[in-house]
Amino acid sequence: MKRRTLVLAPLAVAGGLAIGWGLLPPRQRLAGARPLPPQPGTHAFNGWVRIADDDGVHLACPKTEMGQGVHTGLAMLLAEELGVPLARVRIVAAPVDAIYGNVTTVVDSLPFLPDDESVLKRVTQHLTAKIMREAAPLLTGGSSSLKDLWLPLRLAGAATRQMLVAEAAARWGVPAGEVTVADGVLQHAASARRLRFGEVAAAAAARPLPSDVEPLPPAQWRLIGRPQPRLDAAAKGNGRAGFGIDVRQPGQKFAAVQLAPGLGGRVGAVDAASEKAVKAMPGVRAVVVFEPPASGGPGGVAVVADSTWQARQAADRLVVQWQPGAAAGAGSDALMARFEAALAPDSADTAFPYLDRGDVPAALAGATRRVAATYRAPYQAHQALEPINATVQVQADAATVWAPTQAPDLAQGAVARVLGLPRDAVTVNVTLAGGGFGRRLDVDFIEQAAVIARALPGVPVQLLWTRAQDTQHDFYRPACVSRLEAGFDASGRLVAWDHHAAGPLLTPAVMARYGSAIDVVPTLAAGQALMAKALRPLGALPGVALDKLAAEGGFAPVYEWPHARMRHTPVDAPVPVGFWRSVGHSHMGFFTEGFVDECAVAAGADPVAFRRALLAAHPRHRAVLDAAATAATWATPSPPAPDGARTARGVALHASFGSVVALVATVSLAPASAGAPGEAPRIRVHRVVAAIDCGVAVNPNLVRQQLESAVVFGLTAALNGGVTIDDGRVQQGHFGDLPLLRLPEAPEVQVVIVPSQLPHPEGVGEPGVPPLAPAVASAVAALTGVRLRSLPLVLPAGTKAT
Repeated sequence: MKRRTLVLAPLAVAGGLAIGWGLLPPRQRLAGARPLPPQPGTHAFNGWVRIADDDGVHLACPKTEMGQGVHTGLAMLLAEELGVPLARVRIVAAPVDAIYGNVTTVVDSLPFLPDDESVLKRVTQHLTAKIMREAAPLLTGGSSSLKDLWLPLRLAGAATRQMLVAEAAARWGVPAGEVTVADGVLQHAASARRLRFGEVAAAAAARPLPSDVEPLPPAQWRLIGRPQPRLDAAAKGNGRAGFGIDVRQPGQKFAAVQLAPGLGGRVGAVDAASEKAVKAMPGVRAVVVFEPPASGGPGGVAVVADSTWQARQAADRLVVQWQPGAAAGAGSDALMARFEAALAPDSADTAFPYLDRGDVPAALAGATRRVAATYRAPYQAHQALEPINATVQVQADAATVWAPTQAPDLAQGAVARVLGLPRDAVTVNVTLAGGGFGRRLDVDFIEQAAVIARALPGVPVQLLWTRAQDTQHDFYRPACVSRLEAGFDASGRLVAWDHHAAGPLLTPAVMARYGSAIDVVPTLAAGQALMAKALRPLGALPGVALDKLAAEGGFAPVYEWPHARMRHTPVDAPVPVGFWRSVGHSHMGFFTEGFVDECAVAAGADPVAFRRALLAAHPRHRAVLDAAATAATWATPSPPAPDGARTARGVALHASFGSVVALVATVSLAPASAGAPGEAPRIRVHRVVAAIDCGVAVNPNLVRQQLESAVVFGLTAALNGGVTIDDGRVQQGHFGDLPLLRLPEAPEVQVVIVPSQLPHPEGVGEPGVPPLAPAVASAVAALTGVRLRSLPLVLPAGTKAT
């Protein structure tokens, strides 16, 4: 054999195998690496379904229920295919296994424009789905739960039904095609024979998984697309629902902490006399000093006691000297000034071009009219109602976690690393969560709890933060500043759009924290950094963006102007950042839609008509905009408020997480809270019409609830949100500093679900947030003539309706 043949032959074989692997579909998600854990009287059919002898159906669910109704929606998919009443499905926690990985979130985060239909995009998505079938993290986020499990759960239900039918047919000696399923009963009409699921479950589960499974066609759906009651409503109404804060294990103790007051700070020293006094207090079991977790957050000192009250009282008595973190000396005003300075013309070389269509500089130079504005958004806390908590029991060779986490395998990895255990030795029990909004995708508090619990081997220890600690040691929605400019031709047509944003990057920060828990993450982060360096000299490639999360919502405008550019200048900042409900869309939606409204005013056009004219090639978006305008009776004058005050309406349209949402907000001005003359009036939102195309609306009730939730959440942030930083310390703490929207302030919300041509569901939990702030700001501008370009929306003193 020639040397060249010897060298090249293996490479050719390997290349051929790689190509062949790439052409294959992603591996099945029905069966996991190991069977579902056995339970007495139940029988596992695949990695998702167990059926009990009493006919109960267990769904192994890898998604965290945070109030969004995901357990009900997923149970509907299974019940539909299995042919059982929805109420018969019981949610049980799924183990950590690759079949439960959130493939959709990873695929959807690839840096491609939504309108990109290129072969490159399709091939990249296909290969990513194949890889992530083996390595995707178990995440609840990205408005992806129903979309991600749309096919796996329906196939799991259909396969289970097929196995039950085969067993019944064999017992009766009839063709499987003659056996039907209704309400969890197998029937043979010709002989009037019936079998309950539980009667055949043991034998049916022993059959091999079928290889030719097809889900039911839409014409046979009896649950999907129809309103269904939530499975968790009764338990949450009567108090039986178990959240993380409710965990109680035999012999459990409770931990309270003092955290370094500055972001990323650590303990310098604990006063010995105060520590001695604390250890002598009733119920105190241990004092534990801990370093800043590898998964992020500050260091601190914990007190473990017999009750939360004892632990809290004791922790507050400790005298601690603190060492500042990387944020020492940082302040909000200086940070925002740095972001704004990065928008100067001479900083353009450091900006990454996410979008570059046409020739924007030439179009702006030739424009007969130009409009420009600067928009700002602050760092934003999550403010979930359930405070940060986790319970951990550490034993010699194992650990058990109970926590309201959105990322159980990240939690498993973090605890395993900090305790020096194999991952398989850590069991994570996911509880209900009292809100998440992305905060519980981080696992710093779980790692913290594990370090504290290690001090009391064999004893379950529950860590509970205060509200102020939650607010002051968050992973915040990044602050950002954007400068936008538009150019009009002689006919008044918008022909040029230029958007330059500056602020911290999100993906590298998140990847660095996640990398402490999942070995593959540092590789992904390094790969993205390398790609960014390689692509920067080339400018923007068609449809490709780097750190999509930092600029999403800004670099993919749906409007059809011929010349468009979006750039982002990364600015390092010492403030920890993380995922926040709708992520980059949350502020980019405010910037882009707010400025689109300014362009409509500059053109002397109706805001709805102005947008419609730019959507000729986007019928889906146009249909959603029309539905919202019709439901809001946009063509008629805005009616007065209940108190007789003048009102005005504003509109915004935004696409995110696969869905398209249009909002119309009706606002008036209310007197300042104190009622003193000359103070700034308050913005009062009376009504919001929300139209959405979310693909298949699996449960219309959940769609409506999530859009109502988005309005309340979005209004809280738009009117009252934003944290300020002074010398590296967040100044806000309790809800009194960052008020949530109160019931009397909540607007009427009308939801319109627009019929969709998509054959699958898209995101619902987050898409309603981005258009809320710009719709309100545009309504305020129409009412007062004052254009608010910074969040939160605060009117100048003396503002009146014009």
